[in-house]
Amino acid sequence: MAEIVNLRSLRKRKERAEKSAKAEENRRTFGMTKAERTGKAARDARLNRDLDGKKLD
Repeated sequence: MAEIVNLRSLRKRKERAEKSAKAEENRRTFGMTKAERTGKAARDARLNRDLDGKKLD
């Protein structure tokens, strides 16, 4: 005999899983604090400046 499945609960479970995946993606994308963002920007600027200084003309 087949198992009875409540489609509403399956739909809700699927929506929760999708929301969870989207939240994880947003945490990775927007999860840095302002101090971390400014530190990363300063580090990137310093690396680019150093790299530009080592270019051969």
